Amino acid sequence: MSMRTEQYGRMGLDKDVIELGERVRAELEERFRALDEMAEYNQLKVLDAMQRHQVSEACLLGSTGYGYNDLGRDTLEAVYADVFRAEDALVRPQITCGTHALALALMSNLRPGDELLSPAGKPYDTLEEVIGIRDEGNGHSSGSLKEYGISYRQVELLEDGSFDYPAIRDAINEKTRMVTIQRSKGYQTRPSWSVEQIGELIAFIRSVKPSLTIMVDNCYGEFVQEREPVEMGADLAVGSLIKNPGGGLCACGGYIVGKKECVENAAYRLTSPGLGKEVGASLTTLPSFYQGLFMAPCVTASAVKTAIFAANIYERLGFFVLPNGTEPRNDIIQAVTLGSPEKLCAFCEGIQAAAPVDSHVRPEPWPMPGYDANVIMAAGAFVSGSSIELSADGPLKEPYNVYFQGGLSFYHGALGILKSVQSLKERCGLKIN
Repeated sequence: MSMRTEQYGRMGLDKDVIELGERVRAELEERFRALDEMAEYNQLKVLDAMQRHQVSEACLLGSTGYGYNDLGRDTLEAVYADVFRAEDALVRPQITCGTHALALALMSNLRPGDELLSPAGKPYDTLEEVIGIRDEGNGHSSGSLKEYGISYRQVELLEDGSFDYPAIRDAINEKTRMVTIQRSKGYQTRPSWSVEQIGELIAFIRSVKPSLTIMVDNCYGEFVQEREPVEMGADLAVGSLIKNPGGGLCACGGYIVGKKECVENAAYRLTSPGLGKEVGASLTTLPSFYQGLFMAPCVTASAVKTAIFAANIYERLGFFVLPNGTEPRNDIIQAVTLGSPEKLCAFCEGIQAAAPVDSHVRPEPWPMPGYDANVIMAAGAFVSGSSIELSADGPLKEPYNVYFQGGLSFYHGALGILKSVQSLKERCGLKIN
């Protein structure tokens, strides 16, 4: 018995669970080597950008007050623009989360009378209130796009999960000003899009109406492939620093990259017209912002390995998984259909038990803001809510899908998956093949 399997046993895994993990890991060695090559390319791309923009020790010092002439902040944004092949970037701790970054990009580049189009069905749950799709009936103004006179239209996907190009053509009209494309599936069972698929969709939309502003919600997709959406023609790509690009080190923040005019609009909305990117103190965030970006390609590759490992484990145990065990990866999220609230909760309890922080805590479902059902979330992370760290969550509604993501190292991610299997075995009588 190896030292690794002995340690697994000391951490509460039964022999059959350990052996299942060992078999699957052996089968994935060649695929993991290909992921290492992708990580190496992206690591070199980030390093090249940092060197060409002459990142120095002075860039790590930060600023206070208004944040005028913040060398580190401005250099970081130049590095982000370079890495994502964009004209400009807005990378700030004042952007509180991915949803905030998306709302900022939308509200700053749309005007009353405009229409927003989603060509791939309903967007992620937390954007429903931003757009004004879901009325919470709370008796006060939410400031949604709808309240500002901005309309919304969506085109459903075809039954096979592909884009309905004729319907998209018909949906684009004289009012359509902006298109939003969500790269990751979110709480849905559709595929996550590759940058090549997004590029094909963008090219089609441009052929119908070239003047449209096209935004890609890039959350969970950064560094999973060698190219990014702006390289495929997107005007904007938006994400969170407590997901992939923060490398597990950023404690907060978000980014917007893309066309200079679109990014400037977002900056004016974030701060104030006339001020834009010139203000916004970086305080003490810059060391983690730089180092997190530097680490992001390797950390993201570890998360992708964990997702592939999870898919193969649960597929072997008879569960429906999306993507399946052999499909290419376009984001770090792995969905598993568990079929009951008991199994969903047991899965999340196993992930929590593998955490470095709060492993003794038992996660419970709760009415999480922005969702239409109670959500259970396992997230024993160093940064609260960090989705690049080992985490799992899902709404308590049929078909009881769990969405698993992250893992700063594959070794931690593998333990988390095996602990989830152990929890299902103990709580729900899961049989191990």
